[in-house]
Amino acid sequence: MNREIRCAVLGVGRLGYRHAVNLATKVKGATLTAVSDALPEVAERVARELDVPTWSTNPDELIARDDVDAVIVVTPTDTHAAFAKRVASAGKALFLEKPLTLDLQEAGEVVKAVQQSGILCQIGFMRRFDPAYAHARNRILAGDIGEPLYFKGISRDPTAPPVAYVAASGGIYLDQSIHDYDVARFLMGQEVTEVQAMGSVLFSKEVATHGDVDQALTYLRFGNGAAGDVEAYRNAFYGYDIRAEILGTEGTLVVSGLQYHNVTLLQPRRSSYDVLPGFLERFSDAYVLEMEHFIDCVQKGEQPTVGVRDGFEALAIGTAARQSYRAGSFVSVADVCAGVPVNAGGASHV
Repeated sequence: MNREIRCAVLGVGRLGYRHAVNLATKVKGATLTAVSDALPEVAERVARELDVPTWSTNPDELIARDDVDAVIVVTPTDTHAAFAKRVASAGKALFLEKPLTLDLQEAGEVVKAVQQSGILCQIGFMRRFDPAYAHARNRILAGDIGEPLYFKGISRDPTAPPVAYVAASGGIYLDQSIHDYDVARFLMGQEVTEVQAMGSVLFSKEVATHGDVDQALTYLRFGNGAAGDVEAYRNAFYGYDIRAEILGTEGTLVVSGLQYHNVTLLQPRRSSYDVLPGFLERFSDAYVLEMEHFIDCVQKGEQPTVGVRDGFEALAIGTAARQSYRAGSFVSVADVCAGVPVNAGGASHV
C-alpha cells in the first residue's frame, strides 16, 4: 500500500484554507499534519477545525519538521521564491501556488534550486485539472479538431481585488492572465514566442495608482505560427466568467460554464440560472484533482505533469506582456528571458 503523505500548508487564507480542507477531508493518501499563517488566530482556528495537531506562525518551523513530507505554499506572492528555495534545501516535496515569483531572475533561481535538489515540485495551475479543460486537451491530442490554429481565453472576475492586493500582485498580466497563458500552452501544445499587450482602466480607477489596469488584452504568437488572444477584466459584476476556444483546421472546441447550479428557472418570456460567484466555486473539482495528482506523484516518486518549468514559462509570457503594455509594441519572450540562466533539464509540459 502507498504510504500516507504528511503535509503542511503554509498560508491558510481563502485558497490555502481550501487546500487544507481538501487535504484533510478529500484527498486520499494525504494527512494534514500542520498549518501556518501570519495571523495566529487564523492558524489556530483552522488547526482546531480540521483536527490538525500542529499550527504555527513560523513557516520555517513546519518546513523543518520530521513529520512533514510535503509542503504546500500558499503564502503571499512575494514570498513564494524564498519558501520554494527553503523547501528545496529541506528536500521536501513542494506544491507551489502560481506565480513562482514576480521577477524572472528570481524565478530562474527557483528553477535551479528545484532542479539541483531533485525534489518533486508541482505548480498550482489548477485549470489543467479542471474536467472541461482536461477533456479539451484529450480531444485535441486525439486529433478531433485537426491542427490547433488559434486560442482564445477569457477571464473575468466579478469585482476587482483590494488595492493592497493589486499593489503586491505584479499586475493583471502576472496575476490574472497568467492562468490563460499557461492553459494556452497546455491546449495548443506550443510555446508562446511573442506577445503584444494592451490595457485600459475602465472602472477601478485606483489600480492606475500602481501602474495597473482593470482590462487587458494580450495577443499571442506561437512557435509553429499559430496565434491567440487573452482577455482579462476585473469588474464583470455578473459573476466569475472563464472561457476558452481552440480553433483548428477541422473543428473548434469551446470550454465555458457560467451556470452555478444545474437548475434553470423557466418563466413566461424568460429563463434564468445562478451564475458562478467566484474561482473557488468554478474550480472546486480542479483543486481536489490537482492535489490528488500531487499526492499520487509523491507516493510514486514521479514528477507532476505541471512543473517548475511550466511556472517559469508562464511567468516569462506575463513579463513580456507587461513590458509590451508599457512599450506599446510586440515583445519577444526570448528577449525577456535573456540573461536568466535556466537549465534545459526538467522540460516544461506543454
